Amino acid sequence: MTRTQLSGVACSIARATDLFGDAWTALIMRDVLVGIRRFDELAEDLGLSRKTLSARLARLVEEGVLTRERYQASPPREEYVATEKGRELYPVLLALMAWGDKWYAGPAGPPARIRHDTCGHLATPVVDCDGCREPLTVADTTQLPGPGGRVGPGTRLLGPLIAARGEGGSESVEPPDDAPVP
Repeated sequence: MTRTQLSGVACSIARATDLFGDAWTALIMRDVLVGIRRFDELAEDLGLSRKTLSARLARLVEEGVLTRERYQASPPREEYVATEKGRELYPVLLALMAWGDKWYAGPAGPPARIRHDTCGHLATPVVDCDGCREPLTVADTTQLPGPGGRVGPGTRLLGPLIAARGEGGSESVEPPDDAPVP
């Protein structure tokens, strides 16, 4: 079965999911970001086939999320290191972890904890407003139109909904020539 590509959808969640919609990709990034960087170690930790792991790593390198760095000359051996783009995924993974801890940890509790090394406290990741530092929730946020918004596959209803929330509803999102407006 061929997977639908989401890279052309005018939605940052869709575009990111196009790369990270596969669970193995997120788990590979989890491992690399905590220090498991060699192919054989990743394969062992994840229990993933070498073919699947190789394909996921190649895509992460192609997308500029990981780089290969040589750690041994003879025989040549490389490890995978997160780029700045890859390191910026860490808060996303922490938010997913916090959600999983809340809803799926089970009676034994969370499988891992996060210590904030700056202050030494165990931390529960939250997404907060960069202005006031209050947590962002669905109840107290509104998506507004952005400069890249448009109506099309994946946003046929969402695009106009968000556009209507612009200042007085006066901003509009133009559909591409080939997309019917709902």
